[in-house]
Amino acid sequence: MRKLKIYFDTSIISFIYADDSPEKRNITCEFLDKYMNRYEVFISRFVIAEIENTTNSILKEKLLDAVSAYPINIIEIPKHEETQIFELANEYINKGIIPKQKFDDAVHIAICTVNEFDILLSWNFRHISNIKKQIQINNINKEQGYLKELYLLNPMEVIIDDE
Repeated sequence: MRKLKIYFDTSIISFIYADDSPEKRNITCEFLDKYMNRYEVFISRFVIAEIENTTNSILKEKLLDAVSAYPINIIEIPKHEETQIFELANEYINKGIIPKQKFDDAVHIAICTVNEFDILLSWNFRHISNIKKQIQINNINKEQGYLKELYLLNPMEVIIDDE
């Protein structure tokens, strides 16, 4: 059986060092340490760019090191596909699903859709990881000819307790 393909948005990497949110930090680290190997995990250069925009240089270095420390693949996005991704991201914004100022969130979702990921993993409950957004996104995707269902989940929902 194939491993599910998961895409991490930037919040997953960021919560490794979220001292102000110890519960989410601990769940994130538990997922990375115990369960990540059950999935095929990806980020994009857009995640790297968001990390590189971190103003705290010490935190930025820790986040970049974390990306290297775990078996995370960086998805290659060809130029022609980038156009599709941006068009789809704009569709989410034009339909009022994602706010205009959260274009990066729309791009993460569109990357997952165009590349047929199973899961977009995020701690962003407002704009990504909630059932209302999942339904709306999948409806838009179907209208645009993308038929594969995309699940918008948080790490608590993919931790498997098989003990």
